[in-house]
Amino acid sequence: MLLTKTNYLLYRECPQNTWVKIFAPDIYHAQPLSAFDQMIMSTGSEVDELARQLFPGGVLVQNRRDDALTKKLINERQEIIYQPVFWTDKFETIADIIVWNKEKNAYDVYEAKSTNSESEGRNKKKNNDLYSHDLAFQINVLKQLAIPVNKYYIVRLNSEYVRADKLNIKELFSIEDFTDRVTDLLTDVRAEMDNAYDLLKPENKPRGCSCLTKGRSAHCTSFRHLNPEVPAYGVHDIVRIGASPKKLAELVDSRIYSLDDVPEEFELTEIQRNQVDAAQSQKIHLDLPGLAEFLDTVKYPISFLDYETFPAAVPRFAGYRPYVHIPFQFSLHVLETPAAELRHYEFLHAQNTKPDSAFLAALQKMLPDKGSVIVWNKTFESGINEQLAKRNEAFESFIAQVNGRIVDLEDPFKKQFYVHPGFHGKTSIKYVLPTLCPGFSYSALNIREGGTACETWNKTVTGDGTDQEKTKNIRDLLDYCELDTLAMFQIWKHCLALLQNQ
Repeated sequence: MLLTKTNYLLYRECPQNTWVKIFAPDIYHAQPLSAFDQMIMSTGSEVDELARQLFPGGVLVQNRRDDALTKKLINERQEIIYQPVFWTDKFETIADIIVWNKEKNAYDVYEAKSTNSESEGRNKKKNNDLYSHDLAFQINVLKQLAIPVNKYYIVRLNSEYVRADKLNIKELFSIEDFTDRVTDLLTDVRAEMDNAYDLLKPENKPRGCSCLTKGRSAHCTSFRHLNPEVPAYGVHDIVRIGASPKKLAELVDSRIYSLDDVPEEFELTEIQRNQVDAAQSQKIHLDLPGLAEFLDTVKYPISFLDYETFPAAVPRFAGYRPYVHIPFQFSLHVLETPAAELRHYEFLHAQNTKPDSAFLAALQKMLPDKGSVIVWNKTFESGINEQLAKRNEAFESFIAQVNGRIVDLEDPFKKQFYVHPGFHGKTSIKYVLPTLCPGFSYSALNIREGGTACETWNKTVTGDGTDQEKTKNIRDLLDYCELDTLAMFQIWKHCLALLQNQ
């Protein structure tokens, strides 16, 4: 078995999960890739292909097992090679692009990534470490094969780039020199590569895994298989417990996995304690004055509004930057007065063209010019509106007026005015709706979450599906977005009735 770069990087996250991937792939792949994961893979392939245009005229090694062709091209000193394949007796790697540097008589290595160069925020340090190890693995393999190498670079999307009518490849990407970072790591990474190769043997079947002291969102693919004693909902699901590794480690070291077993004296934040208490007592915690104060901020006519967007890594339309969301759909439910009938409006841009003008014109026409605009997660809708305003100056005052009326229905749940054991510590509408309004659920829909919605739209406007398939996709998108705003109405109505019945 050769250790691939992909498996080495996975090993650094969780060695036991990597063992399962290699030797028990049916378990590792038991859950199909989500629409979000598929979108990430598709985005990576798109960015890889575009990055090659920075170095035109190269030769592509199409077969991922064709190290013979790579050797031939290297021996001929082919100037530019895309996806070259390198094998040693232990290791296997594929580089994105290598370019012959005539002055240095060696190859420069370029690794393309589909992340933004300057807008990764808190993830940038983590990503830089990941990319440095990625390159270090490659360089160790190339050095072992006596292939001369000079500099090592990361190619990333330039977050400052604003597309004009045509895509400018040179401005779309930034190229960052990682040579010093990687050079400092080479010896340690080579030792880690050897350790991984020695550990990942069929006879070394793991028990448990290193993710046991991580929060649920950081668990590996094989966590449930490797840690059967851990319940599907337990201490790993305590709010932000992953940001408190000492707390989680203390619970795990005491073999406390169930929320029922968390001691009353165990130190937790107020939010964490409320979640644990709700799970242990199976009782609802209510802050009625806080809930009442929130509901008093809602003014008629009430508009329940939700957007669906597509985060295109490569800007598709003029005025867009990398990963700026394309707003392609909205759903709107309007309640004019307490006694009025709830009315529904909707918009969906089903063409692969810039949607801004049509989206804003429809919103301006359908949305009442006064009253509260209720959303779930104000930061998202307000942020989309601000981006729309920057690209569409004629709508600036309208958008500012809308943002000034937005009320976030997630707030009373985030602020612990309403804590229900059925929320499992979450404030997502996907948890709150079925708990408070059992008659309403996303389970009957073909689209049940945002990742599938945005990928369905993208496939509909860019793919080769039949007219019948596109018609079905459009109906599914409309049904999904409509439930989002109907869900907000039902949750608001539930909270209102709760107060009125006190």
